[in-house]
Amino acid sequence: MQLVYVFDAYCGWSHGFTPTLREVAARHPGLPVEVVSGGLFTGSRAVPIREFGYVQGANAQIAELTGAEFGAAYERLIADGSFVMDSEAAARGVAALRQVAPGRAAELAGALQHAFYVDGLSLSDPATYRKVAEAAGLDAEAVVAAFESAQGAAAEDFHRAAALGVTGFPTLLAVDGEHVTVLARGHATADEVDLRLASLTGRSA
Repeated sequence: MQLVYVFDAYCGWSHGFTPTLREVAARHPGLPVEVVSGGLFTGSRAVPIREFGYVQGANAQIAELTGAEFGAAYERLIADGSFVMDSEAAARGVAALRQVAPGRAAELAGALQHAFYVDGLSLSDPATYRKVAEAAGLDAEAVVAAFESAQGAAAEDFHRAAALGVTGFPTLLAVDGEHVTVLARGHATADEVDLRLASLTGRSA
């Protein structure tokens, strides 16, 4: 069995879920975690952030419920309104980090969300991946090169998310062969995920 975490780096609820994912992974070091980008803002939805009038209200709710931090630099992006959240570029970045450090995909997905939601950095900018890679002790040149050539990987992620039946982010799944079980969708604590995992393990025992 493995955990599959389907998220979007530009999804505020995914940002809020980061501590839960980190805790679940720490509690279950024997369970591999696959990270898949879902593609929230692609095509006609890749438009200036001002087009999404619900963002600030949603962020306030996320912060209250999860304790997630939204930094001043990010708040300036919201106030300006012209920034375009392009999930295809973000998915390429996730794929690049995953390629260079496959065992750290969950950790690095959280680092990318911190780069956007706290530091206000664009996930379309190669410099962002250089910074994240350097902070994580990775080969920054390899990460940037992978980012610039990962269009196919982003498309594969979107297809994988759809094939898993995921329509909202974040979604945490337990995948055991052909059996897929939803452990969390939107928000859950690590304890809640653990209860579902324990129930699942009991059923399969």
